Order: sequence, then structure tokens, then C-alpha cells
Amino acid sequence: MLHNQLMFKFLILFFLTGFTTKATQANNADRICGKWVSSNKNIIVLVYREGNTFKGKMVWYKNTDTSKAMDEWTDKHNPDQALRNRKILGLNILKEMTYSPGSDSWENGKIYDIGSGHEYSASARLGKDGVLKVTGYWHFKFIGRTMTFVKV
Repeated sequence: MLHNQLMFKFLILFFLTGFTTKATQANNADRICGKWVSSNKNIIVLVYREGNTFKGKMVWYKNTDTSKAMDEWTDKHNPDQALRNRKILGLNILKEMTYSPGSDSWENGKIYDIGSGHEYSASARLGKDGVLKVTGYWHFKFIGRTMTFVKV
């Protein structure tokens, strides 16, 4: 009888720990969510969860060319002519990021460079100081370009 009670308590603890771990992982993953401003203060991106992936939408940017309002600029460098008329403001520039608990990073994403119209592989990591480092790369991370962001 005592053995059965101990086994029952162990199973309850095992299942509760499993659920707590999943909840903790979800909370860790969601740390990336929110508005982030680039270190040179020329872009604000809203990162949000959609299902099990994370996306980032351009919600503000500073343009040195003031001939048009911010919401009038289009994706003119896109290689797909059908997409060149879409607005830059509100454009998802980050997509398909998935949280990797083992490395405490977001991986396997794509980042779109509005200036060139090219899409690159992307990963992101939050530093201990709360700075978000997003790396865009082509094949190899170590030759990629990293942008840093702070939460707004």
C-alpha cells in the first residue's frame, strides 16, 4: 500500500513538473514579444507570436528622404514586381522564428532587407542586459550582420 502511494505521488510530481517546464519554456519564448527600437534609433519593430513561430512587423522607421509620408513608402526594391507596391509600414520583416530552449535563442527564421529586397536566414538572442541581437545571414552565421535592439 505504501509503495502504491509513493508511486502515485511520484507520477503526479512527474506530470506537474512536465507541465511547468512547458509553461516556463513558453514564457521564455515570449520574452522576445513587444516593440523593439534599433540601436541607431531608425526602426521600431513589433515582435509577436503567431502559433509556434514569431514574426516582426515594421511599425515605425526614420527616413532621411522626407518627400513622402512614412506610410506612403513602398517595397520598391523587391525582386518580385508584384510586391513592389506593398507598403513598408506594417510589413513583416521577420518571420518563421522558433524558440530553441536548449540555446535560449530564436532560430530558423527569415529576415527581409527592405533596402535590397533580399531575404536572409535569421536568428535572435537576448543578452543578459536585455538587448536583442538579431543576426541575418546567408548560409553561415559567423559572416552575417547583427542588429541590436532595446525594448521600447
